[in-house]
Amino acid sequence: NDSSDVLVLSQMWRPSHFFFILCLWACLDALPVAVDKTKVSPPVAELEPPKSVDTGLHYDRYLREVIDFLEKDPHFREKLHNTDMEDIKLGKLATELDFVSHHVRTKLDELKRQEVNRLRTLIKVKQDMNGEKGMTVDHQALLKQFEHLNHMNPHTFEVEDLDRLIKSATNDLENFDKERHEDFKRYEMAKEHDRRKHLKTLDEDARKKEEEHFEEIKKKHADHPKINHPGSQDQLKEVWEEADGLDPNDFDPKTFFNLHDTNGDGYFDEQELEALFTKELEKVYDPTHEEDDMMEMEEERLRMREHVMNEVDTNRDRLVSLDEFIMATNRKEFLEPDGWETLEQNPIYTEEELREFEEHLAREEQDLNLRTNDLMKQREELERQQEQLNAQKMEYKYI
Repeated sequence: NDSSDVLVLSQMWRPSHFFFILCLWACLDALPVAVDKTKVSPPVAELEPPKSVDTGLHYDRYLREVIDFLEKDPHFREKLHNTDMEDIKLGKLATELDFVSHHVRTKLDELKRQEVNRLRTLIKVKQDMNGEKGMTVDHQALLKQFEHLNHMNPHTFEVEDLDRLIKSATNDLENFDKERHEDFKRYEMAKEHDRRKHLKTLDEDARKKEEEHFEEIKKKHADHPKINHPGSQDQLKEVWEEADGLDPNDFDPKTFFNLHDTNGDGYFDEQELEALFTKELEKVYDPTHEEDDMMEMEEERLRMREHVMNEVDTNRDRLVSLDEFIMATNRKEFLEPDGWETLEQNPIYTEEELREFEEHLAREEQDLNLRTNDLMKQREELERQQEQLNAQKMEYKYI
């Protein structure tokens, strides 16, 4: 397979972040009025966790189940309601674990034991696979799988486990966009590497035609209508008119916010925000056109969302509240934005980065060839030994 095929991302999905889950807790209007759970033990059936969103983390299920069960404890829920996001990220909320109900603690212990067993099985499989391929086991990378819990105590869920889980999820999700950008850069470099590799296989005339075709489709892709600045009045009014079917002269920020807050929680999360850019992206990308790469479209969507978040999300909780949105629409930048430069106007990588990438691919190919040769030699040796064994059997047969 071409190196670009190997590096293609199966789906440029957008996770619902841990901050988002915590904010939903903290911003509830009221706590449920319930019986005293220290005196009445609820049936086990009440502790079945509800369905939740996927964060994309390798410990996603564990994270979601811990969150779901902690949410059931009235004390923890009340503390969360009165704790600001910065203190949550610093791990101060974790100490409240000592005061949650026995039922919840017992369930958290069980969840931790299941997670430790899952990770141990996963690591064993990875070690076996690496051993079969003759690859060196990266013990540091394997131990990193345990960073979200204290594996030295595999039996009970303690304050340190909640602290580690909050900090790991916060850090991993904050780095998620950065990793997506790096994946996209590798995808683009692999694509260019394969193109140049293909050119080397052509004669002079065919190579010239291929280069001319490449330049032609680049020009076709760059020839698109003006892109409105993401989050500007012009961009939002276009959504208001074309997607919502409303008169642009009647544009009202509060009404717009309520229309596009699709889950009605009072915030724009990342998915809701990115949905607002579809009209702009359709000006540049068409899946039926050779010159338009849908992977590039998703990278453009990510850039737009990051830009708007940086401008509008003043408390950095990865959500846009109605107040933040209204405040942004009163700024000069909302009414008179700068132009928006699309991907083709911003080089993704340098020639030096491409050279280093190609050198890395060459080393990987060389290592693969060496391992292949070793396996071939082992096979030949096994076949030789089998032939000797068969010959010995024939000798014994005629003795």
